Amino acid sequence: MVFLPVGDDNPLHFIRVQYVTGALIILNVLIFLTTGGLQGEEVLAQTVTGFGVVPVELLDVSRVASGALNPVSEPATLVTYMFMHAGWMHLIGNMAFLWVFADNVEDAFGHVSFVLFYLICGLAGAAAHVLMFPDSHAPLVGASGAVSGVLASYFIMFPKVKITVMAYIIPLRLPAWVVLGGWVAIQVFSIFNSNPEKQAVAWWAHVGGFVAGLLMTVVLRSRLRA
Repeated sequence: MVFLPVGDDNPLHFIRVQYVTGALIILNVLIFLTTGGLQGEEVLAQTVTGFGVVPVELLDVSRVASGALNPVSEPATLVTYMFMHAGWMHLIGNMAFLWVFADNVEDAFGHVSFVLFYLICGLAGAAAHVLMFPDSHAPLVGASGAVSGVLASYFIMFPKVKITVMAYIIPLRLPAWVVLGGWVAIQVFSIFNSNPEKQAVAWWAHVGGFVAGLLMTVVLRSRLRA
C-alpha cells in the first residue's frame, strides 16, 4: 500500500456522531473475525467463496460448482461481498479509508441516505467487476467498491481539506484533491499495467464504485449539507 490515511481537518457540522460509519467499521471487523480471520486461511477461503461475488456463477446459476459452499443465493452476494475481506491488510486498508473519509460524507448525506449511498456504490463496484470479468471464477470481496464511492463524494465536496497520510513511514499533510487524485491515478495505472488474469485487487470494482459516488454526489449536490 503506497499510502494510508490517518486523519483529516474536517469536523462534523450537522450530525453529532458518525453512527453509520462506526457501525460499518465494527460490522466489517466482527464479520472478518467470525468468518475466518481468527480461524485460519482455509476457513477464510471457504467463507470468502461462499459470500463473495463469483461472476460466472452470478450470471449463470447453473454453473455453480457442485457441492460448493453457498450459504446465500448468488444475487445476495452483491451485498454480502461488501462485508467480507480476504486478509488483515485488506481489512485494515479499507477501514482506514472509511474512518477518515466517510464521517463527513455521512454528515452531508444524513444517516439514512448515507446507508443507501454506500450500498449503491458497493453494488456499482460489483457490477463493474462482473461486466469486465464475466467468466471469472474468483470471488470478489471487500468494502473497497463502496469505499471508493465515499472517496469520490469527499473529493467533490471537500477538495481543499488537509488530509494526514502515512506515505510508507513518512507522515504528510496534503489537500484532499492531491491525496484522492493520487488514489485515482493509482487505480488507472494499475488497470492498464497489470495482468487481468492474475489481478489480486479488483481495480474495476474501485472504478465502478467511484463513478457511482461521483455521479450521485454531483446530481444531489444542491440537496447535500456541504
